[in-house]
Amino acid sequence: MFEVLSRCGAARRGVLTTRRGVVQTPVFMPVGTRATVKAMSPAELEELGAEIILGNTYHLFLRPGMEIMKSAGGLHGFSNWTRSILTDSGGFQVFSLAKLRKMEPDGVRFASHIDGTRFFLGPRESMAIQRTLDSDIVMAFDECTPYPATFQQAEKSLTLTTRWERMSREQPLNEGQLRFGIVQGSVYPELRKLSAESIVNIGFDGYAIGGVSVGESEPEMLLAVDSTVPFLPDDSPRYLMGVGTPRQIVESVGRGVDMFDCVMPTRLGRHGSAFVRGGDTIPVKAGRYAKDFTPIDPECGCYACRNFTKAYIRHLFNVGEILGVRLVTMHNLYYFLNLMRRIRAAIENGTFEDLRKEFV
Repeated sequence: MFEVLSRCGAARRGVLTTRRGVVQTPVFMPVGTRATVKAMSPAELEELGAEIILGNTYHLFLRPGMEIMKSAGGLHGFSNWTRSILTDSGGFQVFSLAKLRKMEPDGVRFASHIDGTRFFLGPRESMAIQRTLDSDIVMAFDECTPYPATFQQAEKSLTLTTRWERMSREQPLNEGQLRFGIVQGSVYPELRKLSAESIVNIGFDGYAIGGVSVGESEPEMLLAVDSTVPFLPDDSPRYLMGVGTPRQIVESVGRGVDMFDCVMPTRLGRHGSAFVRGGDTIPVKAGRYAKDFTPIDPECGCYACRNFTKAYIRHLFNVGEILGVRLVTMHNLYYFLNLMRRIRAAIENGTFEDLRKEFV
């Protein structure tokens, strides 16, 4: 299922095998919350080199709903994506939709953010939904601990998460579906250690570091990684949820993390911000690029940079043409996926620390 092929310090180059193929790690997973990666077709994602994408249990449960998903034969058939899919459990929405939910011992009672309809989502329900979605990697149901949280609040949240993850582990899945547990504990190293040891004791196919990128500083986020990784199995994949910037990805790979996801490439793309070498962004839609007839990044090999200039893309944003959004989104996703290719090559060649300096 997971094999480490080479190392450079703590950084690992590996392969994760799912029912639908091999995923090269370290890997960045584009986010397709509602059964689509925004502004991109499955064929375009494949051309960019994406081997695995994300879907979201909470959002897909509400729309289109499980009756339609069953009729479609699952998320793959519905969206025509033939490669691997990881589905979040809905645990992040316990955090992000805090004003619309009520916590209970066996789960969360939500009021839909769409129309206020009330429904219940807990470990049993989340696992059943993900079984219907038939994703290749299923995430355990947890509470994403808010930030800031006192030690006592984080400890209480962790106790609930551990209970829910044990319940998640007990639920049936389809043959071949992999199940990942999630470590919580906020910014407290002793809670991170306790959570990691508890989740490993329950036993999962892979392990995620959750409760990060929720408002904490970058040093606090990296501390959460440092406080968790030593207590995770060496022969299992490690997934840092919702992270992040190119620098954060590189730093986390250097700490032994294998998998990443983030909405940043598509979200910033929709607003006209494009990534360039070194991890910075430039506002392509700014007026100063009106007569700039060079690519977003002359060193980039993406479709946008091979064929169009900043002046043209800026014009598209200026007149409200959707192609501008698509081109910058395509560029940003290429940037992230190509960054992972560079990282994998650097680990294989023993030059990861040289690449790391580019982002310091």
